[in-house]
Amino acid sequence: MSVRILEDSPNAHINKTILDRYLNLPLDDDIVQATYVWIDGTGEDVRCKDRTLDFIPTKPSELPIWNYDGSSTYQAHGSNSDTYLHPVALYKDPFRRGNHILVMCDTYKFDGTPTDTNHRKGCLEVVNKCLDEEPWFGIEQEYTFLDFDAHPLGWPKNGFPGPQGPYYCGVGANKVYARDVVDAHYKACLYAGIKISGTNAEVMPAQWEFQIGPCLGISIGDDLWMARFLLHRIAEEFGIVATLDPKPVPGDWNGAGAHTNVSTKAMRDDGGIKDIENAVAKLAKVHERHIRAYDPKQGQDNARRLTGKHETSSINDFSAGVANRGCSIRIPRGVNDEGKGYFEDRRPSSNCDPYSVVEAILRTICLDE
Repeated sequence: MSVRILEDSPNAHINKTILDRYLNLPLDDDIVQATYVWIDGTGEDVRCKDRTLDFIPTKPSELPIWNYDGSSTYQAHGSNSDTYLHPVALYKDPFRRGNHILVMCDTYKFDGTPTDTNHRKGCLEVVNKCLDEEPWFGIEQEYTFLDFDAHPLGWPKNGFPGPQGPYYCGVGANKVYARDVVDAHYKACLYAGIKISGTNAEVMPAQWEFQIGPCLGISIGDDLWMARFLLHRIAEEFGIVATLDPKPVPGDWNGAGAHTNVSTKAMRDDGGIKDIENAVAKLAKVHERHIRAYDPKQGQDNARRLTGKHETSSINDFSAGVANRGCSIRIPRGVNDEGKGYFEDRRPSSNCDPYSVVEAILRTICLDE
């Protein structure tokens, strides 16, 4: 199906074919356009800006540290606004192609300390302590498409669509909206080198999901943040908004999460179900700490979603079960039957910082902190 033109969105009216004339202009092989991407002071949104390189980098450390106006991204005061971008991961650029790149960056203050929303630094320190455990992560990123007026895409302007039921993994113009954007995003992630493993339409109409992983350690955070950047950037071209709000529509509608699948080497080995059960027992003791780490507002956003309804557990209670999507921790039926594999933490919100989630989980199940 084609995405309908949204009259209120300026981007939807721009003739995109004109851009091809300029993107196809030849450049010298050693000229590289690099898009630096970073997390702003909200802890949820990404920003970007471009620079020209005169060489083809092969690793992040070869790229220059750059700065930006942190007072315009909620990360500094105007009287001392320079904030610094440290490249940490490189990806192929699906928009410009060729040798051009996307650069995931950490953010630092003028004195060399991390900004308040730079959770990657602490996460990496914890990951490095757990490398012998070979921690794998997979994150199921749910999100919702909105019209330019912040109304869910395809929903009646004065009312609601039919009850949930036919939309999950649905097919048909009356069941799913904006598959064009989803397919464009999927292909762009694969081109960029992001470890995206799949997509599907979700339970609420206009809601979708993509999965990142399995990834070893810190790379789950890098890949998920860059996948989020691509989602927003591609939706921008269609004149559509992609929101990570964990409860975009109040009432009897599913919220959006970032279910996190976790596995260590011991869990993947024969008899690993015992290690999974031990990890779950550790998580049960620090439920409140994890809730604070699982959304940018330390539980306030998740409180709207984790109600005990719509395939969620209550934010106030810890629970675990086999094949139970109403629990905090779900052990898949196949894992339980095989006696090894992984567990799924269903508590992280759709707008979580994956670095914070990974750090919290590893501190609990591997470092016993």
